[in-house]
Amino acid sequence: MKTAILPFNSFDDNTLWNNLKEGDEKSFSMLFERYYADLVRYGNSLSSYEEKVQDCVQDVFTDIWVYRSSLQGSVVVKAYLLSSVRKRIARLFERDHIFRKTTSTDSIAFLLEFSVEHELIDDDYATKEKVVHLNKLLNELPSRQKEALYLRYHQGLTVEQIAEMLDVNYQSASNLLHRGLLNLRKEWKGAFSLFLLLSSSSF
Repeated sequence: MKTAILPFNSFDDNTLWNNLKEGDEKSFSMLFERYYADLVRYGNSLSSYEEKVQDCVQDVFTDIWVYRSSLQGSVVVKAYLLSSVRKRIARLFERDHIFRKTTSTDSIAFLLEFSVEHELIDDDYATKEKVVHLNKLLNELPSRQKEALYLRYHQGLTVEQIAEMLDVNYQSASNLLHRGLLNLRKEWKGAFSLFLLLSSSSF
């Protein structure tokens, strides 16, 4: 009886990660193809210099390949990549004196605009009016709250992973999410679940 061979693109992140640690170029390429566009989009949320963002993302993958033998074996790949891009952009800002010689990432402004998909909701004018209002509320949130919500509901990261990415403790990350949702609930009068709308947002 022949053993079924799984399509390569069906491998999960951990399998690809461990394969690339062993020097498998195809696994490395698959992770690159799987996450490059998403990482560039996230990077563009932190910097308006698109070409530099692309360079940062490529540098992250280059480092992963060059130092693959020393990579941790147990990581959440998506969170690791997002965090690496954020740190790389922070170093870019520091080098360009945008942070005035500080290594903190606190000053990074989250630039992406929320845009809840209209197609996921009833196609009537009143509903679209509410969606426009929700988008406005989301984009008026403080930058850190908006980024935390993006990482939680769009990227699917845990509170622990968000805390690590933003270089804060668990309680601070939880507070950012709580305050962001609280600010939305104060003004949101729609009949639709905020959690459903946030998880279906495109940025």
